[in-house]
Amino acid sequence: MTNLPLTGRNAVVTGAASGIGAAIAERLAADGAAVALVSRRQDRLDDLAGKLGPQAFGVAMDVTSPDSVDAGVAQIHDRLGRADLVVNAAGVMLAAPIEAGRLDDWTRMIDTNLTGVLRVVQAFTPDLIEAAGAGQTADLVNISSIGAHAVFPGYAVYGATKAALTHLSTSLRADLSPYDVRVTNLEPGLTDTELATHLDATGQDLIASMNDQIGPLHATDLADIVGFVVSRRRELNLRQIIALPTRQA
Repeated sequence: MTNLPLTGRNAVVTGAASGIGAAIAERLAADGAAVALVSRRQDRLDDLAGKLGPQAFGVAMDVTSPDSVDAGVAQIHDRLGRADLVVNAAGVMLAAPIEAGRLDDWTRMIDTNLTGVLRVVQAFTPDLIEAAGAGQTADLVNISSIGAHAVFPGYAVYGATKAALTHLSTSLRADLSPYDVRVTNLEPGLTDTELATHLDATGQDLIASMNDQIGPLHATDLADIVGFVVSRRRELNLRQIIALPTRQA
């Protein structure tokens, strides 16, 4: 019997309660990985884990809280052991125009999209280095956004967090590649996910109009990309990927 491409891999996926994170977790589990599903919503994680089988389990963790991250990482290590595949898919997108001065919204995006990623990276970098040192494939995958490059009025802080994440990913690869740890930064364009529900009515109407005009990616499209990236031979690192709907300029 032929093994699935990720048989024997231990994966951690943040933002796994919905959208891109959930789709990635499903893909990794389908490809044979054991998967720790991470999000704030334990009930949704448990529901997804029930669908994915005994190799998947949910861990309630808020990446904006150091104490929550510490507790969640301890649970993951107890149940999963050493992680060799970490996907940072947790994120929040808020329309927070500079002139509106919404400091709380700015802080929430920075804490989730950038500082939260750093907390997860700090927690699992020793695992990744150890796994690679033992001759295993080790992957860190960060889900950024085309907003790292494109300018969307009213989303300056969101774009700034994603630009920082893209640059961080490049720098992390410089730090981790000597240890044979692969780092991939994925920048999706317009994608049909729950991120739009974080917006006000005007923002949701704008996204709906863009969806109608352009035709968005689906979360499964991004999951397919991640599944491909992490299943390549360990000597090949797909460092930077931009995935756009065909009609998105």
